[in-house]
Amino acid sequence: MADRLSARAAIEAATSAFTELHAPERETAPEGPLGWEGYAASRARARERTGEQESVIYGEAEVEGRACVVLSFEFGFLGGSLGERTGDRLEAAYRAARERRLPLVSLIATGGSRMQEGMVALTQLQRVARQSTLLRSAGLPQIAVLRDPTTGGGWATLGAGADVVLALPGAQVGFAGSRVRPADADPAAYAAEGQLAAGAVDAVVPVGELRGVLGRWLGLLSGGTPDGPAPAEVPCALGGAGLPGTGWEAVSQARASSRPRAAAYLDAYFDFRLGVSGDRCGGVDPGMLCGFGERGGRTVAYAAQAGTATRPAGYRTAARLLRLADRLGVPVLTLVDTPGAANDAAAERAGQGAAIADCFAAVAGVGVPVTTLVIGEGGSGGALALASPGRTWVTPSSYFSVIAPELAAAILKRGVGAVRTTADQLGVRPQDLIRLGVARGLTSPTPPLP
Repeated sequence: MADRLSARAAIEAATSAFTELHAPERETAPEGPLGWEGYAASRARARERTGEQESVIYGEAEVEGRACVVLSFEFGFLGGSLGERTGDRLEAAYRAARERRLPLVSLIATGGSRMQEGMVALTQLQRVARQSTLLRSAGLPQIAVLRDPTTGGGWATLGAGADVVLALPGAQVGFAGSRVRPADADPAAYAAEGQLAAGAVDAVVPVGELRGVLGRWLGLLSGGTPDGPAPAEVPCALGGAGLPGTGWEAVSQARASSRPRAAAYLDAYFDFRLGVSGDRCGGVDPGMLCGFGERGGRTVAYAAQAGTATRPAGYRTAARLLRLADRLGVPVLTLVDTPGAANDAAAERAGQGAAIADCFAAVAGVGVPVTTLVIGEGGSGGALALASPGRTWVTPSSYFSVIAPELAAAILKRGVGAVRTTADQLGVRPQDLIRLGVARGLTSPTPPLP
């Protein structure tokens, strides 16, 4: 079990300055809306034990020089449960973030809705969902930090509904709390690390590193320009390869194990970067690198294929990244490098077609500029889903094809010996792509203007 920080200890770990704000307290019946016998005494004991008046405190804070609104749960106050007055405070925190045009950071530790208030407590989740939607519509980011435990409606609204989800090591995280799970349930599924593996959490961050990580995230997510960001610069070509003479040479250069991959391009392009992970639907694709980075003082979002067959979780993660960048006014860089979309039975069962369609729709639908560089293999629609129409560049060691030459030859009922000829006929070389209007130009060690 992870260490359980109090609400104020969590704020101290996460921020460098904090000024508490106070919402007007509503008048309520001593025993609550249900007249629950002993409820007033329970609350009095919770106040005496914790020094808090409710299960949430909130205020304006500074994190590594970045202003934000922070709310923090006190688990010692009736298990950090959500009641009507908790809802008032949560609503006030969201309202303060909107009015001040600041990001919201939620430091969550809750067991769920307060049973002593029945359905009145449960409906606070609707209030939270509404406030989260309003903040999202205002173009302001939300970051959740999952402490121990984060369960029930607090996880299903404040936690899982945030733009970036961080968790403390060993924290219990799950919709089902420890007392209501099936007896034979795998405990790893309800831990921060398990949720990271399942694509529901972006990173697990030790307490000692939390403030620094939050500061970098706040800087990146607040770095957009809603009135129209300039396109991301095209990265320099890496590796020093020359233009291929034939289609098969283009394919061979793109498939070479020595060719620089996405991680090398991202490291060379950004001053620093932070990744988002997972599709929020139970999947993670290590072959799709997504996140935000800083380049020359401004934020650029990225979605980069890492040379493997892209899985449904990869396309869904990229689509999530694109839509978040669009909402925050951040330009996007995509790097294309895949032999194609994964076509095994597991990928089909996971909704490969729908995932690719959603990625196409995300690229087509965002209002921020998307810049694409093909750095290796451009295998069919699985690669095109990440490419920007009209803003795609190619490197000398890349190719793009309607289908892999081997598969094209098989479909055309040609022998193995015809694969190289087929590659030439498909027009897959970088120079062919420029001539056909598929690519805007060739990048080099000195990149073209955006």
